[in-house]
Amino acid sequence: MAANRVDLLLLLLEIEMDRRRFLTLAGTAGAVGLRSPISRAWAAAGGVAPSVSGALRPLARRHPLGVPEVVSAADLTLAARPATVDIGRGATEAWTLNGALPSPTIRVRRGERASILLENSLPEPTILHWHGLDVPEAADGHPRLAIATGDSYQYDFTVEDRAGLYWYHPHTHGRTGAQTYQGMAGLIVVEDDEESALGLPSGELDLPIVLQDKRLGDGTSLAYERSMGPDVMYGYLGDTAVANGVVDGTVEVHRTGYRLRLLNASNARVFELGLSDGRPLTLIGTDGGLLERPVTLDRIMMGTGERADVLVDFSSMEPGERVYLRSFEFQIPGMMGMMGGRGMGGGGMGRGRGMHAMMGGLPQGAAMDLVEFVASDAPAETARPASDVLSSVPRIELESGAPRRTFRFESAMMQHTINGRSFEMERVDVRVPRGQPERWIIENTSGLPHPVHIHVGQFQVLARAGGRNRVMPWETGLKDTVLVWPEERVEVGVHFRTHRGLFLMHCHNLEHEDMGMMLNFEVE
Repeated sequence: MAANRVDLLLLLLEIEMDRRRFLTLAGTAGAVGLRSPISRAWAAAGGVAPSVSGALRPLARRHPLGVPEVVSAADLTLAARPATVDIGRGATEAWTLNGALPSPTIRVRRGERASILLENSLPEPTILHWHGLDVPEAADGHPRLAIATGDSYQYDFTVEDRAGLYWYHPHTHGRTGAQTYQGMAGLIVVEDDEESALGLPSGELDLPIVLQDKRLGDGTSLAYERSMGPDVMYGYLGDTAVANGVVDGTVEVHRTGYRLRLLNASNARVFELGLSDGRPLTLIGTDGGLLERPVTLDRIMMGTGERADVLVDFSSMEPGERVYLRSFEFQIPGMMGMMGGRGMGGGGMGRGRGMHAMMGGLPQGAAMDLVEFVASDAPAETARPASDVLSSVPRIELESGAPRRTFRFESAMMQHTINGRSFEMERVDVRVPRGQPERWIIENTSGLPHPVHIHVGQFQVLARAGGRNRVMPWETGLKDTVLVWPEERVEVGVHFRTHRGLFLMHCHNLEHEDMGMMLNFEVE
């Protein structure tokens, strides 16, 4: 009965918000016409609404896409501080590391030592997590290690991970969403001899791209203003695509093959990535580095925190021709319209297209153009094909009697829990023997997608039941984050070989994480 009252109150709130918007627009309806919530959100962002087919017309204004500054992990200082940045439309204040948006890209070779000093000049505590790296407990960025304003924290570890794309971001409990959204996120590129021998595109043909969505409307403010309604349930969804810190980014490309290293660093947005002209993406790596063999795909779905390493051949383009990296429109099977997994029935509400569109962000699954590629007039060069064999991917060997643990991710009534419990800083939820492979079962019993991240290294996706009912092509390598649809049950193999200590498992929808969808596991 109480749940029904909450649903009714939220529906009445949405109706009232639509009524107010109608009255606001009525005076100009003859000039601009009345639009759907999605169209209004796109218009506010200076863009063009999705067509019935989900395709987008080119945006009128584009801004040059920058490449993050590249730094070494040796004796690096990262100063967390507010700074004024230019996101293409104009200057705005962001929370940054070393004054940059996005944060600097750290390049390191496998086997090298990372010595990184974090200095906090923010008006609140912070700490950094090295997402995907297998690091000691003291370097992992557990929120209990957060440092106060004016303090510093020294990280010291050796990078033993495979070559690939990793990243770093804040992990302050209750404030991870705010600090990451306002600008604190950067890439980590790990290199090794095996990858170097493949002759992959390099230099300016190796393009790292941090993909995010921001709630900008027609402005520039990166202020994080989370509501206690849909933002808590769905996550903080934006209305504007941002790539490498730039709104509506564009980059001139040579007519040859490129390597695009893609990170979904959004708070909650899931991307279904593809190119606007159907040009194929050759997937060569994911979270934990190179795949065994390349896979040619039209689309790649990425939840928050996931990465995709792809090759794209631009050699067939004509000078001046444009193609867009796009998140295509999609629907999430079983996604709830409102609270507790109960759809409101009919219309858009049952598809999750209700309140958060009204609150300023596009709904989950809306189409977005992310980056524009424009072919230069330089002579075309034949792109070198990917090697048939890329790498030998280490597998997690599991015996039939390997220990099994089940983790149930639940979202209902403004609460996000794992196995019915909300995160507590010092409570140890699971104890795992070091060196013992285990089967972990991740069950999503809610009506929302959950990208599940496990700290301290990589795992292997073994099976999926329900929903999509299969291991996806971009899940065949090593992973540290797996996207679990509503009513899906995903089985992963974990093997904590190296470090003992207290680590985290959580949903990487940052609002879900901040609201308690996280647990401690201790490797003994």
